[in-house]
Formats: sequence, C-alpha cells, structure tokens
Amino acid sequence: MKYKDNISEVAELQPDYLGFIFYEKSSRFFEGNIPDLPESIKKVGVFVDASLEFVTEKIQAHNLQAVQLHGKESPEFCETLRQVYHSALDAESIKNNEVSASAGVTDIIKVFSIKDDFDFSVIKPFENVCDYFLFDTKGKLSGGNGYTFNWDVLKNYTSTKPFFLSGGIGLDEVEKLKAFKNTNASKYCYVIDVNSKFEIKPGLKNSIELETFKNELQH
Repeated sequence: MKYKDNISEVAELQPDYLGFIFYEKSSRFFEGNIPDLPESIKKVGVFVDASLEFVTEKIQAHNLQAVQLHGKESPEFCETLRQVYHSALDAESIKNNEVSASAGVTDIIKVFSIKDDFDFSVIKPFENVCDYFLFDTKGKLSGGNGYTFNWDVLKNYTSTKPFFLSGGIGLDEVEKLKAFKNTNASKYCYVIDVNSKFEIKPGLKNSIELETFKNELQH
C-alpha cells in the first residue's frame, strides 16, 4: 500500500494484513504516516537487505505487527531481530521509549523465491528464527513480478510452519486457488498474498476487484 485514501478503502475490506514497502528502489516505496487502521489488520513492513537499525526504526515508528524480509537476510539476522521483539522486553527500555511496548508481537516472515523447482533444505536454518515463510515468484524484481510460480513444487514442502502463498495472484487464479486448497500441498498455507494483479499503478490497489476476489474465494 502507498496512498492514504487507498489504504483506507482497502482497509474497509478487512484484510488480515496490509503491507508497506520500506525499500527505496521499489516503485511502491512507502513514505509518510500510516493512517489509523482497525486493530484486526496487521501492518506489515517489507524490507530488502535492510540494516537491523533501519528495520527496528520502522517497526517503532509505524507500530508494525509483522516484518517481511524479502532479501538475502541470514538466519542470524532473523535471530537477532527475534531476540529483540520476541523475548521478554526490558521494562526500563520500554519506559525510556527505547523500544515500543508492543514490539514483542512483531511476527517475522521470511521470503523465498520459486519458479519451477525449489530445494526446501534451504529453509531449515530459518525454522526456529521466523514465524512464517512466504513463497513468491522468482523473477527480475525482488517482488511484484506479476506471475505465479508452479504451486506443484509445494507438494515437497518439508516443514510444518505456516506459509504465505504469493506471486502474481489475481482474479484469474480464483479457480486455481480453490483447487489448490483441496490438495495436501495447501495444508500449511496460512495466507493468500495479493499485490500487482490488483494494481491500477504501483502501490494503488483496485478495491472493487479486491472485493470481487474476496467474495469469489468465499463461495
């Protein structure tokens, strides 16, 4: 999400998450303040190989409830971030506004890109240092490439960690998604992540098409 009025429009559809990209090279780069959202919607900050200081600064500035790591972040980076936001926070640090009191609820989502095949052994070092995996389409861009990967690859998923399914999902994929939901591969699919297929321009979403998508998936 990028534009204030559009954020409010989409929020009315009650998605579980709304994403905000904090990566300057992205055409969806978010600046400014996030408007007030219903408590049921988690704000996700999307980062690409950012420093720990930059990530924590954005978490605190925008009260982010989730962090999506879309670059080559290491398990050690995730662990450090997890220690800051998943351990018992020092009361004095909270009191002195060094960290946000709500920081302990920040989820870590680690992204992996797939095209026609994938070696799931690469996710093992991340098992204990993130809350969710996200599988996106491997392409020229870090994200938002606009086409799906081969979901059959997920038949070989070796983890029990819930994952986000991402990459080029739009209205044309509704029937495919319904079929996917009836496969063993979808057992741990927790979230359907949509983006570029619903855009009027980068960061500006078509709320009417999103509502149609939501309604069609529910029937």
